[in-house]
Amino acid sequence: MILVRHGRTTANASGTLAGRLPGVMLDERGLEQARKAGERIAPVPLALAVTSPMERCQQTLSGILDGRVGEAVDLPKVVVEDGLSECDYGEWQGEKISALTRRKLWKSVQTQPSAVTFPGGESMAAMQARGVEAVRRHDAAVTAAQGDSAVWLCVSHGDVIKAILADALGMHLDLFQRLHVDPASVSVVRYGEGRPSVLATNTHAGDLSWLAPNPAAKKGRKSSRRRNDDAVVGGGSGPGDGLDKV
Repeated sequence: MILVRHGRTTANASGTLAGRLPGVMLDERGLEQARKAGERIAPVPLALAVTSPMERCQQTLSGILDGRVGEAVDLPKVVVEDGLSECDYGEWQGEKISALTRRKLWKSVQTQPSAVTFPGGESMAAMQARGVEAVRRHDAAVTAAQGDSAVWLCVSHGDVIKAILADALGMHLDLFQRLHVDPASVSVVRYGEGRPSVLATNTHAGDLSWLAPNPAAKKGRKSSRRRNDDAVVGGGSGPGDGLDKV
């Protein structure tokens, strides 16, 4: 699973917590960030593309997929997934971040997010639960349909992606603020038979072609079991060594 946060928005640039407000769009820098993320992902065949319903995420996905038009690759099916929507910040949305830092609840958001419910909104624990359920459901469906080497794309929001990464890392939600997920950054998670493996977090550059399935594997072919997720003692020799396909 390739996780991409939406590109920079007008709200990000002005220091405003957009939340689920309508009409929050990518600014010029955000559009460029989405295009560059698309260039990185272009060498990887995508079995599916799933996006938050928020406009900024759908814009980002369009920017990523636009570079594939005319290429000798099939565009993936696109699914809009409510479970990957922005956290419902309730009364906080639309407020300036600088003002929110003075709220009593701000400290809890930083140190004990598992106990936080935004006034008039949802809890951070509920946000994590729905986000994790959504990506695991889509991952299982892609694996069942196209095999355990299939790669799919997920476009969502900073806190949602951090919560998904925390789950994959086995981190308590109260530690998820240690993670950083910048606009249009790319993170990669593989859900194995026994445990998830986090292959990359918050990356902005670099070749992603190593994620492409082995050309020798037939499209749609299913393995008898999921890819081995055992850790190689000593760290292994990196992508392409074949040890992750044992």
